[in-house]
Amino acid sequence: MQRARRYTLVVAFVAMSLAALQGEQKPRITLDEFFNFVDYTAVKISPDGKAVLVATRRADWQRDRYRDDIWLWREGTPELVLLTQSGHDSDPEWSPDGRWIAFLSDRPIPAENEPEEEEQKLKPEEQKPETVTPPKPRRAADDDKKEPVTHVYLLSSAGGEAFPVTRGEEEIHAFAWSPDSGSIYFATRTPWSKAKSEAYKKEWKDVIRYRESERGDVIARITIADVLARRAALGAEEPRPAKKKTEHEETAETPGAVTVAGTRDRARELAVSPDGKQLAFVTDSRSQRVEGVESYEIYLAPTSGAAQTQRITQNEAIEEDLRWSPDSKNILFLVNAGSVEGKYKDLQPRIYSVNVDDRKVQRWAAEFPGAVTDYAVVSDGSLAADGRIGTEVQLYSQRTPSAEFTKFAGWSGTYSDISTSRGSPRLAFLYSSADKPTEVYVAASAAELKSARPITALNRLFTQRELPKGAPYQWKADDGTTVEGMLVYPPGKFGAKNLRMFTLIHGGPGDADGNQFGADWYDWAILAASNDWLVFRPNYRGSTGYGDRFLMEIVPQLVSRPGKDILAGVDALVKEGIADPEQLTIGGYSYGGYMTNWLITQTTRFKAALSGAGAVEHAANWGNDDLTFDDAYFLGGTPWEAQKRYNDEAALWQLNKVKTPTHVVGGEEDIRVSVAENYLLERALYALKVPSTLLIFPGEGHSLKKNPWHGKIKVREELKWLEKYVPRTAQ
Repeated sequence: MQRARRYTLVVAFVAMSLAALQGEQKPRITLDEFFNFVDYTAVKISPDGKAVLVATRRADWQRDRYRDDIWLWREGTPELVLLTQSGHDSDPEWSPDGRWIAFLSDRPIPAENEPEEEEQKLKPEEQKPETVTPPKPRRAADDDKKEPVTHVYLLSSAGGEAFPVTRGEEEIHAFAWSPDSGSIYFATRTPWSKAKSEAYKKEWKDVIRYRESERGDVIARITIADVLARRAALGAEEPRPAKKKTEHEETAETPGAVTVAGTRDRARELAVSPDGKQLAFVTDSRSQRVEGVESYEIYLAPTSGAAQTQRITQNEAIEEDLRWSPDSKNILFLVNAGSVEGKYKDLQPRIYSVNVDDRKVQRWAAEFPGAVTDYAVVSDGSLAADGRIGTEVQLYSQRTPSAEFTKFAGWSGTYSDISTSRGSPRLAFLYSSADKPTEVYVAASAAELKSARPITALNRLFTQRELPKGAPYQWKADDGTTVEGMLVYPPGKFGAKNLRMFTLIHGGPGDADGNQFGADWYDWAILAASNDWLVFRPNYRGSTGYGDRFLMEIVPQLVSRPGKDILAGVDALVKEGIADPEQLTIGGYSYGGYMTNWLITQTTRFKAALSGAGAVEHAANWGNDDLTFDDAYFLGGTPWEAQKRYNDEAALWQLNKVKTPTHVVGGEEDIRVSVAENYLLERALYALKVPSTLLIFPGEGHSLKKNPWHGKIKVREELKWLEKYVPRTAQ
């Protein structure tokens, strides 16, 4: 057996050259600059491989919201072109012939004679950083506006104005092109007639019927010819709706659409077979609460609508990311939770295919020890996929389920959002590393990854700043298991010793931190390191990329097992002299909040803690959580079946041991981890006279995605809290 040091830094430290030290020093990233990071939400290469659609999300500080935009890159052009201006546009898809671009938008349509609100127009150059000033008060008129409704819009790839394909008061859940580019299929909640809708409102007013009011979806098809004909008949500009709504708008129906299929559940994704004969769709629960696995299956319906819909999977897995094989014989899908082979288990993400004739299911990359997190189908039927091993996410290929899963030669770091072209070997993807910001790249083929070139530079500001450097780090847990994580060093201090340390715990728990670039309210290690913190990011038991056994060892020790892993890592860093034992802090969000709450009951060594959207007990949270099925899996049953375990793994019953000053945050409307858990923690700390604060973000759920000021203020105050109890001057 190979001998190894008990505690070892995996990547050797590289000393800076004297020339670098004497060269011009870049400034560090600021809070304002950090939160102007542009997130790429979709990458879609054109059918001929000569153009790429790029969807972005960035903060709109003046309007207290995030804006979603769609950009176009074409071969031979020097920069991106902004295709949409509304700031409400996402999920673009090329028509198979490349002539059209369909996308989702919840852009507001003002009432008749009301001027349309001007949106800020963007340029490809980086946006001027905003300063931290309080958000403006909302106008009273804003409170009277209805929630926007998401619809499918169409835009010519040659340019022009976008126009709506679907209409009505029910939002579109999913859409897909027909292979001949002649039609668009879309899913929406089953529409009610005007009479039924008015009768319901009259009887129930604003009362919420928790389950009874839920209803399934219909899937319809509309031809592009019908859409264009209607647009021509109405004139070049789509008219604004009058105050008195039409019958169609009242019933949420799209004129000209033909119903193809229906489902008692919600249709989450649609995919039309390459031969155009069959429509596959995957469902989730009508309420979108994950209370069981029976609502999550793949269905098949003839596009003619002439035959009954058939269910083609029946398992205890949650399927997603549907793709057809080029021969229309198999549907590929990703499983992120659950098991295809047997009883429900939270395993690492993996890829399967199901034959539409004999229903035979095959697993791809079956021998791969890590997690397969994303994939695309190549024109020859082979698979291009992201595979995570430890802290690296690399690009792999597989020709058939029984063939070898082969890694392409690429850069160290993280690949994601692969997009392949039907008529070209080219592919587009996102790439980043710990000190290289995320951008979109295009490669001539998967075999030429190292020659890929970036086609975006919206995050170039980060390359003009002195960024932290990261390295993987391994240690031994109390039971002898090797555990890994990432260390992110302050700029100019890579390999330094005796640093003040912030342990930042990832959520999930089925996730992992690695060699990748993150810049938002949840993943802010780069900003913390830029404020002179050594950031320790542990991939404790329950993390992906280390095998199914490693991931499953969290069951049923939901917090106690990962807690031991994390504390062993802190011990190792202190023992090696990397972390100063008198300057230790800790924090995390979601499951990272769970772990923070638990660990401050297990030790008083941390001088400050940050708890975000984390539970302190599991019984009430099981009842409020929209992932109740998963909670019961992790703890070995429902609260009445596993009462002792629910209590043993809860921080609540040990909060009297807490001495660590703790800053708590949560979303006002969070049900993933009930906001009541935040109030419970704060009340306990207040009663125990432990220094604490609580910030509640109005209108936000579990993810702080409505108002960018919320995330910015969250991190601003978290940095202040850490600095208050472990000031920089103490180094």
